Amino acid sequence: MSTNGFVVETSGLTKRFGERTAVANVDLRVPRGAAFGYLGPNGAGKTTLIRMLLGLTSATSGTMRLLGRPVPKERAEALARVGAIVEEPRFHGHLTGRENLTVVAAAREREAHVRIDDALARVGLAERADERVKRYSLGMRQRLGVARSLLADPELLILDEPTNGLDPAGIHEFRDMIRGFVAEGRTVLLSSHLLDEVEKICDEVAIVDRGAIVAQGPIAELAAGGRQTILVATSDDEQALALLADHRAVESAAMEPGGIRVALDPLAADDLSRRLVLAGLAIRRFEPSRASLEQRFLEITSRLEDAE
Repeated sequence: MSTNGFVVETSGLTKRFGERTAVANVDLRVPRGAAFGYLGPNGAGKTTLIRMLLGLTSATSGTMRLLGRPVPKERAEALARVGAIVEEPRFHGHLTGRENLTVVAAAREREAHVRIDDALARVGLAERADERVKRYSLGMRQRLGVARSLLADPELLILDEPTNGLDPAGIHEFRDMIRGFVAEGRTVLLSSHLLDEVEKICDEVAIVDRGAIVAQGPIAELAAGGRQTILVATSDDEQALALLADHRAVESAAMEPGGIRVALDPLAADDLSRRLVLAGLAIRRFEPSRASLEQRFLEITSRLEDAE
């Protein structure tokens, strides 16, 4: 068991496929008892990292620890308390959902059989458990994959793009389910390219781009590191936009529903409002706003592209 508060630790973790580097020198720390997002666009190396953590592919270099145990040296002991979905979960289509879980439970300890009904109920499949999986939608197979991962009574759940195939209602239920797991003291590591959705689920995040972690930490701290923005609405937004765009402290100003989104030096906010009033404009809205995780991600990755 990990004694330092981290359930996943990697140092210099790298995976190359010939000349291509899929995972580049990743130092990852996932704290115990949190929902942790590993976020990046498709092709950023998220699934490759998960496969290395689970011992499904070897690292080119670097080290890994899972629940305090070195992987791959003590892979079997570590994975005894880990549940995982890697890419789209696969099942025996001719068997029912319950029968598929029974097959999996047979390879685990006796208690795994006792957990089948509860696992099916937790993911909302209790009423469909006795239907053949070939009739399941992709979203239902995703749910069954989560149920399968619960059979180990896991300390750590690793979920690769788990909301694929879920409709909006299903995503909302999934969010509640993940928060329920965390409330029980479990840790959830999930990879996704859906930044806005993960912002609603996770406590901490690592942002990955082209195989490398470009930012890591609590979501509130990462988003707070973004630039200050203010939403402004006046009696004449066209005139206000021209005034704002001409201000030396304004980085950008653009119309959007509800007003003008202005990115600026925070110290210039008072001067900005004063300039609008002196121009004879009535200010109807002047609201500072925190950058979303998605905005922060776009800022970070665009800076990386500019530096190349």
